[in-house]
Amino acid sequence: MGDHTNRPPRGCPAHALLDAAPACPGRRGLLLGLGLGAAGSALGLTPATAAPAPLAVSQPTVENDGTQDIQPFYGAHQAGIVTPQPAAALFAAFDVVASDKDELVRLMRLLTDRFAFLMQGGVVKQVDRKLPPADSGLMGDKVFPDNLTMTVGVGASLFDDRFGLADERPRHLVTMTQFPNDALEEALCHGDLLIQICSNTAETNIHALRDVIKQTPDLLSLRWTMDGFLPPHTVKKLGRDTVRNLLGFKDGTANLDARDDHLMDRIVWVDGRDAEPAWAVGGSYQVVRKIRMLVERWDRTPLGEQETIIGRSKMDGAPLGQTGERTVPDYAADPNGDKVRLDAHIRLANPRTPETDANLILRRPYNFASGFTKAGQLDMGLLFVSFQANLAAGFLAVQSRLNGEPLEEYIKPVGGGYFFTLPGVSTPGRYLGQPLLERTT
Repeated sequence: MGDHTNRPPRGCPAHALLDAAPACPGRRGLLLGLGLGAAGSALGLTPATAAPAPLAVSQPTVENDGTQDIQPFYGAHQAGIVTPQPAAALFAAFDVVASDKDELVRLMRLLTDRFAFLMQGGVVKQVDRKLPPADSGLMGDKVFPDNLTMTVGVGASLFDDRFGLADERPRHLVTMTQFPNDALEEALCHGDLLIQICSNTAETNIHALRDVIKQTPDLLSLRWTMDGFLPPHTVKKLGRDTVRNLLGFKDGTANLDARDDHLMDRIVWVDGRDAEPAWAVGGSYQVVRKIRMLVERWDRTPLGEQETIIGRSKMDGAPLGQTGERTVPDYAADPNGDKVRLDAHIRLANPRTPETDANLILRRPYNFASGFTKAGQLDMGLLFVSFQANLAAGFLAVQSRLNGEPLEEYIKPVGGGYFFTLPGVSTPGRYLGQPLLERTT
């Protein structure tokens, strides 16, 4: 949840669609305008009492409401890993029910086609009215991209004896283990395949998930889903504010800079190192962990104790004993933990020594809120997500250091899994997982 890595804040403007977009207000802008108009009427504002109206314009200006933002599908790596985080995320794990390897190839071809279309957007094909519609209709007759990324990863269970893939399993890919503080719920864990869906809105994510489920009834069976969100004001500008988690602390101050290609090559992307299968080059290990936060207990804990547990000031995010959120903690000058305790979360997560530099990971977390538990407690917390080229040296090493930390009194991991995100699709005509599936033909 804290200083697993070290970088300045991440984020950049999303790509806009071509200038050929129709000159009309965006859907969100239009709704906002209608809402303000209604509010004005409710307050009794009339032309006689309101401020003078601005000069009329003959043509409304185009507002970029984000619905036309496009992320590229094709490339050496899948989108949704180093892509700047949009405000909404949906993680869906599946059991693959394809009958044989040929069916698995058909699944991957189908996912490739659907991902490419949904991320680009386009007109929905019309069909005979006597048949089910080609699309759910959530977006009308045109699918807008809305900054969508869809990222597929495979779990260790896909490399059993069903499809002849056992000899090609990534070296570090294992079923998610249970750490001492975990209370894993089987219904929220593992899976043959994970699809990470991120976009500007939850509506777009739901549309994409329903599209995949509609297209794959004989190939995939839904195992679990998890929804996440970020405050929209933190994701719309370069140099954005650091997101706060639901404990109220800034989360991501020291994350890696995903714009640094050299750093990503070293920390995130699998290459020829580490005796990995040749097909895995360009992929990455992904960890997803649903961490429930015991916020009622946390909210009754003194502020000083909260800050001591995390190792940072709650309001400005500075390391304890220092000023400025971006200040790098000077642990060498604090060997006894007089300022930042030796068991503080940020110090255990990233001790900032030459030896622990090998444990850096790229974090891409989201907050979640799912009502309340049967015990009457709020069911909310963090969807921890990380990417790394080596699962053992990355997340597993970091989590091992965190075992027993004081923060465990306030958090409880309950679900998720470990997955290997497939390399990207370089050009049209190729498909996700092709190097793996053709290698084992």
